[in-house]
Parts: sequence; C-alpha cells; structure tokens
Amino acid sequence: MRVGLQVDLNDSHIDRRSPSSQRQLAISVSAIAAEALEQSVPLNLCLILDHSGSMSGRPLETVKQAAAQLIDRLKKGDRLSVVAFDHRAQTIVPNSIVEDPERIKRQINRLQADGGTAIDEGLRLGIEELAKGRKDTVSYAFLLTDGENEHGSNERCYKFATLATEYKLALNTLGFGSHWNQDVLERIADAGRGAMAYIERPDQASEEFNRLLSRVQSVGLTNAYLRLALMPNVRLAELKPVAQVAPDTIELPVEAEGQETIVRLGDLMRDRPRIVLANLYIGQLPPGQQAIASVQVIYDDPLVQQEGLRSETLTVEANVMEDYHPAVNSQVQPHILALAKYRQTQLAEAKLQQGDRMGAATLLQTAAKTALQMGDRGAATVLQDNATRLQSGEDLSDADRKKTRIVSKTILH
Repeated sequence: MRVGLQVDLNDSHIDRRSPSSQRQLAISVSAIAAEALEQSVPLNLCLILDHSGSMSGRPLETVKQAAAQLIDRLKKGDRLSVVAFDHRAQTIVPNSIVEDPERIKRQINRLQADGGTAIDEGLRLGIEELAKGRKDTVSYAFLLTDGENEHGSNERCYKFATLATEYKLALNTLGFGSHWNQDVLERIADAGRGAMAYIERPDQASEEFNRLLSRVQSVGLTNAYLRLALMPNVRLAELKPVAQVAPDTIELPVEAEGQETIVRLGDLMRDRPRIVLANLYIGQLPPGQQAIASVQVIYDDPLVQQEGLRSETLTVEANVMEDYHPAVNSQVQPHILALAKYRQTQLAEAKLQQGDRMGAATLLQTAAKTALQMGDRGAATVLQDNATRLQSGEDLSDADRKKTRIVSKTILH
C-alpha cells in the first residue's frame, strides 16, 4: 500500500507586481493498493450504543437489527467490542476477534431501554475496549445516541475524543431521531477524525451503519499527517488556514514544527481521497517558475506493520509573471465552493442563535446557491427550504437544523 498524493493551486499564475496574492492549495491524499487483490487491513470496531429510556420500542429494535447486519459484514480476523450506556456504561461484548457472531447478536438483543444518558461514560469505556485491539488494525468506534448528554460532561467527551486520536483510534458518531445535540456529536467526530451521521427515521439505521462500515473497510493506511513546508515570502492565513473538504468538511488544527506546518489527517481510504485546502498568501517573488511550498505525508501501514513511513515530497510551483493572466484550475473550484458552503451555513446557524432570522435566511440562501454551483442539488434543496421557512416566519424544527448541519459538511448522494 502506498500514498497517492496530488497538489494543485487554484491559480498557478502570480502577478509579480502584486504585493500579496492569495491562493488555495488543494492537496489530495489517498491509499493506493500495490496490487489489485491486496488484502484488506483487519478491523477493530467498537459499537457504543445508547439504550436509555428514550430509545424504547422501535428505535432500539432497529439499532439491534442494524448492529446484527454490520456484524454479518465483518471479515475473518476482524475484532469487535460492544459497550452499552444509559446513565451508566457497561461492556457487554469485550474486545476480541469475531468467532461466534450469533453469540454477539444475542448479547446485543438482550439490551433493554431504560435510564438517562451519559455519553461520556460510554465513550470512555468504548475507547478502553478499542485500545485493547488497536495493534496492526484499523480501529473505529461507532457511537450512537438519541439524546443530550444529560448525566455526563460534554467537555469529558471532547477530551476522550482527543485522547482517542493519540492512541490512533477514530470515532464515528450517529445521531438518532431529532433530540441529540449536533454540536456535541460533530465535535466528537471531528476531533476523532471520523464522520457524523444522521438517522432521522428508524428505518435508516441499517443504511447509515452500512455506509460508515463501507467507509471504514476501505481504509488502507492509518495515522496520516501532512507536512507542509512554505518557502520564504509565503505564509498561511492566520485565521482558519487549513480545512478538509472531502469526504467531509472539517476545520483542521495546525501545529508548527520548526519551519514546517503539521496537520493530522487520520486514516486514508482507497476509494475516496482526503482533500485538504490550505489558504496561502504569497508575497512578491522574482519572475519565472518559483517553488512556493513542498508537501509530504507521514503514515502507518498496518498491513506490513510499519509506522512513520514517508511519501514522496511534492514541490508546489507557481509561474510569477510580469504580464499576469490567470491560469484557473477548474478541479480546485468545487473544493473552494464546498468550504464556502460549510462556512456560510455555520454563519447562518450563528445568526439564528442570535435571533437574527432574516440574516440567517439570507446566508442559507447564499449557501444554497453555492451548493448549486458545485452540483450539490440535495444540499441546495435543504438549505433553500430552510431559508424559505425562516422568511415566512416559521421556526426550524430540530430535524431541519440537523439536516442543515449534515448537508453543510458533505455532499448528499
């Protein structure tokens, strides 16, 4: 398995006379199999399932069915653990290689809905179980809840999510119904370098479980970091300098290491690249072809049990021109629009929280137009519908707000 790495500027021409030129650098990173039939990396999964009183009836039953279907899709050598939580947490299936899937299903089927909700306790115990099987595996937790963290601490959740990444574990979150907190689950998933899913109706549970499992099963390389070295007279934007725009949109924290910038990417999939945008400001440079940055990826390959491997280093060049004319890269533009859609929607949510309904509606309309520009008709419909509701004096339901958050982060299929 090796890293596929590609770099593109949104405009590779620079006006020599301009004191500062802003450019977006798109960096695409994926795992590429050396052979067509190269075996997959064993999975190490932990299902962290909410069985509080509000999950009573069809919700819990459909989650049990979705979990059973997920178990049936696991492969030889995959590991699984299951943690259940209400206002307490317990391990109902300890971490081990899956050898008797029917026994695991029976354990899950014994769950009864009762009690309150303590997401942090479920997360803590789930991470403990996941850590037991993390060596030479792709390790993910699937955290499902339908409610607020009423008996727990959200700050503990965020600390546990950060701790998980230090142990090379990743966290996916699934919100069930309309009463979970999208801010909390998004922050856990973003910090845990995973994805957030929305199960609006019980009959969608299996679909979302399977979608996330397919994503995890496509992981080929793990624990990837981006090393970005900028040449003199080139700098990153001070505010929100780096963001991931595919497969989900996430603002990425950056760390300085000497003269280089380090960005943690997480795991790399074989069929869907992680695409990152770096917002650069380029000062005046001599005319001609000039190197402005270099990019390298550091990663682990669990299949061959090697850590800290390095990709080739790619140099990013720009043509500094006396007689400037743009050389726009059409492949980068959709990524810029994806980030704009996300940030416009975030601003709309902030306006709504401040009570500025018309301001929120205007920003949602802008985000809808941005989504249309990038061909994301599903998001455009959701965003425009919600803008229209606000303009007509209606309130947005919990489900409306959650759909808005989901479509801001990804492209609906």
